[in-house]
Amino acid sequence: MSSTGSHRAPTLAVVGGGQLARMMAQPAIALGLPLRLLAEAPGVSAAQVIPDQLVGDYTDLPTLRRVTDGAAVVTFDHEHVPTDHLHALEADGVAVRPGPDALVHAQDKAVMRRRLAGLDVPCPRNAVVTSTADVEAFGLPCVLKTTRGGYDGKGVWVVRALGEAQVAFDTAAAAGVEVLAEELVDFRRELSALVARAPSGQAAAYPVVASTQLDGICHEVIAPAPDLSPALAGQAQEIALRIAGALDVTGILAVELFETTDGRILVNELAMRPHNTGHWSQDGAVTSQFENHLRAVMDLPLGSPAPRSRWTVMVNILGGPTDTGHLYDGLPHAMARDPHLRVHFYGKDLRPGRKVGHVNAFGDDLEDCLERARHAAAWFRGDLGDESE
Repeated sequence: MSSTGSHRAPTLAVVGGGQLARMMAQPAIALGLPLRLLAEAPGVSAAQVIPDQLVGDYTDLPTLRRVTDGAAVVTFDHEHVPTDHLHALEADGVAVRPGPDALVHAQDKAVMRRRLAGLDVPCPRNAVVTSTADVEAFGLPCVLKTTRGGYDGKGVWVVRALGEAQVAFDTAAAAGVEVLAEELVDFRRELSALVARAPSGQAAAYPVVASTQLDGICHEVIAPAPDLSPALAGQAQEIALRIAGALDVTGILAVELFETTDGRILVNELAMRPHNTGHWSQDGAVTSQFENHLRAVMDLPLGSPAPRSRWTVMVNILGGPTDTGHLYDGLPHAMARDPHLRVHFYGKDLRPGRKVGHVNAFGDDLEDCLERARHAAAWFRGDLGDESE
């Protein structure tokens, strides 16, 4: 892609100031790609590293038009921009990537389930429910989800008794959304299949990874998923590529999956942006998910998703229950103990349970990688006390 006049690369607008936008900045610098940020508040994670920024409300169309004025493309740190606003930006001539007709499947779980059923993609049994009587007819135990707005375990309830269902309907009614019931899947573990897809249709599939959740938040990722049969890994990648093509996704698509105890895989969630389960790729893949997202939305040739090492382990750093210090204070210990460790901080204030960073450890020995990454994350969290090496 070329430009005229100054020979400056086209500007990419990014909506949302979280850590995903922050981590787009580094490959953007390497590619010479100017970013313009719409941040929800001054000083948020991405606003600390992207100087060309506007602070405003992503649900306000005039604000979206201001941040995209003169930008060739707009992409996202989250999926919550109203669909109608995205159509309006397209009508203005801005390339919205991923587009609203694709993004709605990550915004609305009921729309996603109906579309995946039409594509014959394996999913948990599901139905939109409007009352506790509907939940009883669907069958217990089950999982109830608000169709829009949920993330990191919010807007999700495991219901084992009918009396537990009402909170889901109260929450949904307050937000003006619906409730989706899904079967409570008997799964062995959770997997994630990430693909990058460009407008031209070029696509790249990352190795399928295993993820572990803690209190509804992605806690740990192992790339590639250990002991995953080549057949099941291939099926997961094929499903992700098929969804990306059928929905015309541009950028990163993360397909979160259940591997069931009887050897099947079922699609749990979709995300159309860089994803926590792809953070390992910053240090463990030839091309990180963040760089490939930028390449895809700017319609540049995609980079190789191949792993650099046999194993990479990512562990999130969460704010501990008694955080009083600064993450930076933990660097001397973590770096001295493990010179190969890679640390990524998000510039966020510490709060109990909040994702404030992650660590990546890579190598040929999985158990060694697990120990190194877990130790470092626990040290930053403050769980190891005054242990010294």
